[in-house]
Amino acid sequence: MTSGEPRVTLYSRPGCHLCDDARAVIEAVCAEVGEEYTEISIDDDPELQARFANEIPVTLVDGRQHDFWRVDPARLRRALTG
Repeated sequence: MTSGEPRVTLYSRPGCHLCDDARAVIEAVCAEVGEEYTEISIDDDPELQARFANEIPVTLVDGRQHDFWRVDPARLRRALTG
């Protein structure tokens, strides 16, 4: 990772059990492959609320949407290492 920016972004909202599940997968995979992630609450941004309200949690890798609702650990690992 050359830019210093996390490669993975998790869009979530407080109290979302799917977000909790996604966070656990992302934390584990990122720790395994040595990557960072950032988490952004869509509740803090009306534009993000409008865009992702029905899809959270949403995972982006390298700025592109990778998954929503559930995070497949093998797929995320491939995206980060492939």
